[in-house]
Amino acid sequence: MNPIRWGILAPGHIAHKFAQDLVKTPNARLTAVGSRSLERAEEFAKEYGAPYAYGSYEELLTCPELDIVYIASPHIGHYEHTMLCLNAGVAVLCEKPFAMNRRQVEEMVRTAREKKVFLMEALWSRFMPTILKTRELIEQGVIGKVLGVKADFGFKGPYDVTNRLFSPALGGGALLDIGIYPVFWSYLHLGMPTTLKASAIFSETGVDASNGMVMTYWENQFAFLDSTFMAKTSCEGWVYGEKGNIKVHGRWHESQGMTLELYGEGREMETQEFNFERDTWGYGYEIEAVGRCLSQGLTECPDWSLDHSLDLIQLLDSIRSEIGLRYEAFDA
Repeated sequence: MNPIRWGILAPGHIAHKFAQDLVKTPNARLTAVGSRSLERAEEFAKEYGAPYAYGSYEELLTCPELDIVYIASPHIGHYEHTMLCLNAGVAVLCEKPFAMNRRQVEEMVRTAREKKVFLMEALWSRFMPTILKTRELIEQGVIGKVLGVKADFGFKGPYDVTNRLFSPALGGGALLDIGIYPVFWSYLHLGMPTTLKASAIFSETGVDASNGMVMTYWENQFAFLDSTFMAKTSCEGWVYGEKGNIKVHGRWHESQGMTLELYGEGREMETQEFNFERDTWGYGYEIEAVGRCLSQGLTECPDWSLDHSLDLIQLLDSIRSEIGLRYEAFDA
């Protein structure tokens, strides 16, 4: 199989992590980098051995050796930059959140399907061995019927109103930046809820600094979810079943370990540990999944399809509506 030739659009912080894993991933090669600054693109390309560097996103798409573009721009640029690539006939892996609202995602999906161009949201956690093992145990009935899930994601950093995390103009706020992970966890295991309640604490900039969600489902299942910029939390992912529980260790969305707890005859739980050690950030699993799709001529990834992304953005929109979080530039 010929190596998949990757381009990176917007060489920022997350792009560096992605590139560090990309160069270690079999059958993948970083070919081109596009930035609004040619100097920055050239520095990034030199660091990771990419032969092409471009001083604009449009120029990136003229690269003669390009199979797919990884979009690593801030949230507010995801729609624009994805559409730029799709309209040029270039496959896309776009960072989460896929876009700012369902309306944007619907247009991205419609365009990709009409043009038959590969498109996927970069929900890298979906491809982590711990997540795959969790799904395997559930599907094998090891913990019985799933009764509910719980997940959190929180960190405490210096409060800076100029930082993108707190900027409404850049799509800031805990929900879109890190709350998407607990919401993804609930969706992965339980699907779409029948009821959704949410509350939030807002920063002075008008975006959420903390949020909490409670969801219920058709079969009396539950999801308890939260995310925050205000405190470091355990960042664990739990699945509760009739026969036992699964705990993915913190930080669960990128964890290398998990614990299976099964009810014994007495009160004690019987436990089994699973470890998936790696020497990378963990983006390689996602990169390999995309590579398989492209090599097979697929335009969507069956494990994280465009319909899945439509459901996820619908949940995020519903939570934003519930807590009153608006982005004036996108919610008119």
